[in-house]
Amino acid sequence: MKAELNERITRVGPGTPGGALLRHYWQPVALLDEFDPALDPAMAVRPVKAVRVLGQDLVLFRNAEGTYGLLDRDCPHRGADLAFGRNEGDGLRCPFHGWKFDATGQCTETPGEPAGSKLCSRIRQRSYPLLEKAGTLFAWLGPEGSTPPPFPALDCFEAPASHSFAFKGLWHCNWLQALEVGIDPAHASYLHRFFNDGSLEDSYGKQFRGASVGEVGGERWPMTKVMREFDQPEIAFESMPYGLRLTALRKMTEALTHVRVTNAVFPQTFVIPLSETMTITQMHVPVDDTHNYWYAFFTSFDTPVDKTTMRNQRLATVTLPDYVPKSGRHNHWGFNAEEQQHRTYLGMGEDDINVHDQWACESMGAIQDRTREHLGTTDKVILANRRLLLQAMDTVEQGGTPPGIADAAQHAHISGPDTVDGIAPAQDWQAWWQDAVRAKRAAAPWRNPSAPAEAPATETAGAA
Repeated sequence: MKAELNERITRVGPGTPGGALLRHYWQPVALLDEFDPALDPAMAVRPVKAVRVLGQDLVLFRNAEGTYGLLDRDCPHRGADLAFGRNEGDGLRCPFHGWKFDATGQCTETPGEPAGSKLCSRIRQRSYPLLEKAGTLFAWLGPEGSTPPPFPALDCFEAPASHSFAFKGLWHCNWLQALEVGIDPAHASYLHRFFNDGSLEDSYGKQFRGASVGEVGGERWPMTKVMREFDQPEIAFESMPYGLRLTALRKMTEALTHVRVTNAVFPQTFVIPLSETMTITQMHVPVDDTHNYWYAFFTSFDTPVDKTTMRNQRLATVTLPDYVPKSGRHNHWGFNAEEQQHRTYLGMGEDDINVHDQWACESMGAIQDRTREHLGTTDKVILANRRLLLQAMDTVEQGGTPPGIADAAQHAHISGPDTVDGIAPAQDWQAWWQDAVRAKRAAAPWRNPSAPAEAPATETAGAA
């Protein structure tokens, strides 16, 4: 790739082609958990957070009525930082001169001005529309006065709170290289290779380790065994209204093949199976050009989600309140040479494969230099997604509407999207995976209200 194209597809700040494109899509700005005093005691005193998204500095706060406001961070008086503002219940007050703003950005007080002054009535700080979905606050950062598209009816946003869970983490790299790891079907056979298979009975909420993908000759096969023994997948993709559907086939015998169907939801999301009954929808949201937050939405089609277990598993790997991973370049991502020789292909832990992906993304550098890469057959999805990205930037520059969930006209055709991970008849795998998806959906209590409710699972198999 030429250097100028690499610049074009990676920069996200105001005024850049990439930034203009991404501002046509709803962006997550915070988990509701971030305002929970049990996780961040400071929120009990002052529910205010500094937020940086797409290279913009914003301030997010909750007023006494529980309404959230998202404003530009520089006070419109003389530019002081509103992230240090006084949350007075009915608005955020700048400590510099006492100017006060409500959740809509309207200035309500300018106490230093002469009595009777109407200045505050003429001052409004830029505010951004917010929606609460799947335990997360989403913002519309498009041009002021523009109309956002409908919020996408993806499974992770349609499921009730009982059947969904959200988490996030900060990575020190550009958003695009992080997304490209997530939509790469080939890397799991290497980056996430385990030399020994874990128990299939203690894997709830975990990715990859110990997950079952079905039976061969009456024996349940772990995902790790399939990835290790069949490491040359046949990769294909097809265009969908939301982006790309990806298929990876791993031929096991003349009669059986492993089928993994995942999705790239344009421009920054992928949807993958966690288990036979749970999916992960993961968004990579640029903080700026060299940092991104991944937001993962776990959706259960079976029992309610055991949020306490899943939250505690993941809290052990990050430092609050900013969800910064404990592993990183500073400690070589926890690399262990002995482990690399005897237990895992990478040598960076057996319990949290998120670290594996973090290393792959961050070790490329803050912004990957794509002029030095040499792509192969397994990178066909990466190439297709880059073409879509560049075409969409051109469309926006020409005044058009970018594709997928930014296009209101496409929303009637966008749902799901469906995923599967299992062992299928080699000659009839297409019908097998579609039948598996239909059965999963039919059994989902939130899609089928007549299905009996169940208690949270404690021993559900997890997958990649």
